[in-house]
Amino acid sequence: MAVREKAVAVRGKAGPPKVMRMSVEQPLWRALTGYRILTMLYAIGLFANSYEGFARPWVAVAYFCVLFVWTLATLPKVASAANCTKRFLTADLTIALAGILLTPVADTHERIASGAATMPSIWTAGSVLAFAIKGGWRWAAFASTLVAVANLVERGSPARDTVHNVVLVWVASIAIGYVVEVARASERTLARALEIEAATRERERLARDIHDSVLQVLAMVQRRGAVLGGEAGELGRMAGEQEIALRALVSGGLASGPRTPGHVGAGVPGTLVDPAGEPDSDPDSPDPVDLRTLLVPYATSTVTLSDPGAPVPLARAAAKELAAAVGAALDNVRKHAGEGARAWILVEDEPDSVVVTVRDDGPGIPEGRLAQAEGEGRLGVAQSIRGRLRDLGGGAELISVPGQGTEVELTVPKAGQTARGKAEKR
Repeated sequence: MAVREKAVAVRGKAGPPKVMRMSVEQPLWRALTGYRILTMLYAIGLFANSYEGFARPWVAVAYFCVLFVWTLATLPKVASAANCTKRFLTADLTIALAGILLTPVADTHERIASGAATMPSIWTAGSVLAFAIKGGWRWAAFASTLVAVANLVERGSPARDTVHNVVLVWVASIAIGYVVEVARASERTLARALEIEAATRERERLARDIHDSVLQVLAMVQRRGAVLGGEAGELGRMAGEQEIALRALVSGGLASGPRTPGHVGAGVPGTLVDPAGEPDSDPDSPDPVDLRTLLVPYATSTVTLSDPGAPVPLARAAAKELAAAVGAALDNVRKHAGEGARAWILVEDEPDSVVVTVRDDGPGIPEGRLAQAEGEGRLGVAQSIRGRLRDLGGGAELISVPGQGTEVELTVPKAGQTARGKAEKR
């Protein structure tokens, strides 16, 4: 397991943000290094103080020589998680267990029965803590269980002091391992948030640069092309489309490029897409979706989209139907007002509902024309627009003045219950 590191975004005077890495686990490893040295000296001191009481002191001397050399030689191994390998942990725990099991060989039975410490004493806890810091509470539980078994074998019977020490090491190591896991999860979340913040700042910097250069040039080409006409006019139209796509990209990352007008997905009418531009694999999911991501593809050189700066969350099914209704309204604009007609989409996020207004500068709809169309069997507005919203518990209001264009106001409640669902409950 690699060392967990926290990302800190640092903005330089120029260029993209730089990222510095600081390990939040390093203090734990430094504390463990000091603990191992101190407990090794403590264990040697205990032995020196009771040297005369050992039955075979030469066994203890040999063990403490190994322990002294091992502790000092492996200090780099407990300097970081990267250096602390599984092989080292296994060998370290083996030395701790060997010291516990060799205690009856070196010490007398009377001293062991009276509660004398094992040869490694509390140095053993350092080995268990290395497992906890490296692998979390599960590794700590495994190592502390082996130490508990070795202590019970060494004592011969579960004395109260032995059980007390075993339970203390077991609980403490598992608790530390759990805290380490929680700290790592929090660190990953923080690092991700800082990376997003750094990316956002970089995008804002690029947006300023692009606005001052590329977008202005595209806007100028669009205006000049419209004046010159002909092939220059076509070039101006393409420049306008690219300006809209690029502006949407740098302002919110909602569009990855120009899309086919009237399509909610990548070339498939009514297909939901996520913010990354990929088709939604679960359009019936109850999770809300940002309505702006479904309306941005409608923006072209002749269709202007105005939306709030913040996300507009809406149930996926409702967002899909509302976006399809907007597409149907724009289809009517192109069909009846002509390809050159301009249209405007306004998104309003109200407390209890979402309102989308589609307005055009076409010739308008003569009075009574919609009723006549329904009587002739042409149900575009009745079914594609009003029918969709009626099923969601919303509605569509159409206002048209001959010679002054048409305005369609689409309203969808934020409550996840549709009108059909309400009828079923009744």
